[in-house]
Amino acid sequence: MSAVPLWVEVIVALLLVTGAAFALLGAWGLLRLPDFFMRMHAPSLAATLGTWCMAGASVIYFSALEQRPVLHVWLIPVFLAITVPITTTLLARAGIFRAREAGNPDVPPPLR
Repeated sequence: MSAVPLWVEVIVALLLVTGAAFALLGAWGLLRLPDFFMRMHAPSLAATLGTWCMAGASVIYFSALEQRPVLHVWLIPVFLAITVPITTTLLARAGIFRAREAGNPDVPPPLR
């Protein structure tokens, strides 16, 4: 195997820092937002974007290192892009159900 060129390392470093910034932003949003329903959005969106950046960095680095396309890493963000919206929807429904059970007047009644 050969060494990875400097320009590849710079691109990978930028993608890793961007992905880490998205993860930090999601964690900050989880701490700062006032209620459950708002707190769901920051980690789900930021973590998904951060994962795409991290996976992109991995694909670029290992493709340059092995001098062939290494694309199996894309399975991780694709899986997350499919499962995170479903999980977020289920969490929102559970939160609405609990708020209704607690008698919260801000939550609309279920559709019948």
